[in-house]
Amino acid sequence: MASGFRRGKQQRAPKLEARGELQSLEREGPFKEWLGMPDLYRFHLTVDGEAYSYQTEDAELAVAVGDRVIFRYKETRAGKWIDRRSLAKAIDPADYQ
Repeated sequence: MASGFRRGKQQRAPKLEARGELQSLEREGPFKEWLGMPDLYRFHLTVDGEAYSYQTEDAELAVAVGDRVIFRYKETRAGKWIDRRSLAKAIDPADYQ
């Protein structure tokens, strides 16, 4: 291995995290990717002026326009994609005092 490349030891990009106000939410679908797979819905979200996409089996999300949200995402050539099961309402401790 003269090149220094180790098989299976590639450096993975760190997860990116975002938080902000959900300004818009649009749903597409359902889509069937392949036979036997459940329907998938594609959501297009705008959070603090940034566009994100999210794909899930759920027809409705647990967040609504105006909510403060938090999530992990990755940047791809197709845009910013939110990780499955990472989208949630952001909890502000000041709201509970």
